[in-house]
Amino acid sequence: MNNGLHARSSGEGGHVVLLHGLFGQGGNLRSVARALEGHCRVHSLDLPDHGRSRWLDVATLETYAGAVDEWMTDSGIDRAHVIGHSLGGKVAMQLALNAPARVNKLAIVDIAPVSYQGQHEQVLAAMRRVEAQGCGTRAAAQTLLAEAIEDPGVVSYLLMSLVQEGEVLRWRLNLAGLEAGYEQLRLAPTALQAHRGETLFIRGALSSYIQPEHAPEMTRWFPHHRLVTIEGAGHWVHVDQSEVFCQQIRDYLVV
Repeated sequence: MNNGLHARSSGEGGHVVLLHGLFGQGGNLRSVARALEGHCRVHSLDLPDHGRSRWLDVATLETYAGAVDEWMTDSGIDRAHVIGHSLGGKVAMQLALNAPARVNKLAIVDIAPVSYQGQHEQVLAAMRRVEAQGCGTRAAAQTLLAEAIEDPGVVSYLLMSLVQEGEVLRWRLNLAGLEAGYEQLRLAPTALQAHRGETLFIRGALSSYIQPEHAPEMTRWFPHHRLVTIEGAGHWVHVDQSEVFCQQIRDYLVV
């Protein structure tokens, strides 16, 4: 657990770092790791404040990108392909903007380099209720979450971050820290100059996270990018259209 970040590594070859989304963990991108591990050395990280990784005093894109940078140093990885989904995509962009020599090819999944309106207040409130109730079973936690969250996929996603502790379930992630840092994590990455490395943005056709009005900022900060849209996919592109998504990533990274 270098630098306090938990990582699961598999495969042999050039290094690939996978970064998951808000409230997630490295295992969320396991299908992507499996698709690449025959060609690459794939590292699925738990971001700070998530999964089995350490909790930070302050949650920002800068502190998260800095933690990934330090993890690479501690792991003896000078340079890697970096793939990030949602919040992980923002962290990947911040890493590339801060330390371009660290990043070979960059793949950003269904997120743009812009600030987003807050849209997780209900989710955070529901997670707080689960914590306050001291749920003893996943069924009880699922019921509480489902009362506030309409999408059963989101409920299932959140349940993955619950672990048994004695007679109650607790959040493995740093709920208080993520709530305190939420306003910072939803902001755009910052930089003094653009990242001029090769960049692939992948969006789900059914998702609203990447819009035409985001194109100027994508070009401003990642001038050598291209955008691919995957039909029939929402925000969880790698889940909704797993085979198509993984083929796009393989074609992009494996030469």
